[in-house]
Amino acid sequence: MSTDGTNLLAHARVATRLPAQDLDRARRFYAEKLGLDPVDERPGGLLYRCAGTEFVLFRSTGASPGTFTQMALEVDDIDTVMAELRRRGVSFEDVDVPGLVTRDGVAEVEGNYPSKGARGERGAWFRDSEGNMLGIGEPVR
Repeated sequence: MSTDGTNLLAHARVATRLPAQDLDRARRFYAEKLGLDPVDERPGGLLYRCAGTEFVLFRSTGASPGTFTQMALEVDDIDTVMAELRRRGVSFEDVDVPGLVTRDGVAEVEGNYPSKGARGERGAWFRDSEGNMLGIGEPVR
């Protein structure tokens, strides 16, 4: 951290939290559909790790509106991942908003975050058992 406080959170780790009204149902979805098992659990919460990052599903009486991407996973081959997720029963969202349209569940996103060094991204979205909107994306290099 700099002495003037401008970089206060620059070295903080990001840890996504996703609400689950039914934690057992969510655990089954993440295991059966996504192939993920928690690495730790506490009363009211499940901790997952993917490639050195982590996220938590927590028991909540509230629900996400599911109108925006709450968590995204970057993959090397979106077509292969989508085919396997579909085989496991995952349904992908159709998106048709200005500048973003899906075809067969995939959107071609022009540009990307400057730090990624990519020309764009291919993206797709689906909901988990709790209505959370999750995305997968493959950078186009």
